[in-house]
Amino acid sequence: MTIAGFLRLALNTVTAPRDVARLLLAMNLPSQVLWLSFALVIVLNTLTFSLSMMLLPGDDVMGPVLGSPTVFGAMLAVSVGALIVAVTLCGRPLGGRATYGQIAVLVIWLQALRVLMQAVVAVIGPISLFLSGMVISAATVLGIWIFVNFIDVAHEMGSLLRAGLVLLLAFVGMMLGLSVIFSLLGVQTGGIPGYV
Repeated sequence: MTIAGFLRLALNTVTAPRDVARLLLAMNLPSQVLWLSFALVIVLNTLTFSLSMMLLPGDDVMGPVLGSPTVFGAMLAVSVGALIVAVTLCGRPLGGRATYGQIAVLVIWLQALRVLMQAVVAVIGPISLFLSGMVISAATVLGIWIFVNFIDVAHEMGSLLRAGLVLLLAFVGMMLGLSVIFSLLGVQTGGIPGYV
């Protein structure tokens, strides 16, 4: 995919998320491609996040542990993987039909868009913390709206309300599970939940 094609699809994701979801699902990507794409977006997100942290000295929100790109990348990979599993499983009791692969391709695409958002924040941050904060807040709200539409299309629910409930249940279940795992490992999660 060219840069122009990526940006065009990113714009379409905002204006017509359901059409983009159908397009992504219709690609029916093999598992090898999904795993490679998963690894790529984790690496790119880690790099852009680390860059934004370097451009904003004195920001200790993430703490010394998540300040390490390796640790951040590992925790992000676990969190994104858990999100894929949680959204897939939580949709089943509500009549959802999506497979792990279908949810994975949608989540991976959202993470690719997050790379773009992080790049924008890295540029805006040193100029205006307020403006970068506004961009992050707007992207978070928009991301939730897009993801709810993605879930509705993938699980074939025909209801944004039920899709929203799936996302809520998945997020709560994922955070409870990760909190237990990370606490047993002695790791403070910091801003990972908000990042994912």
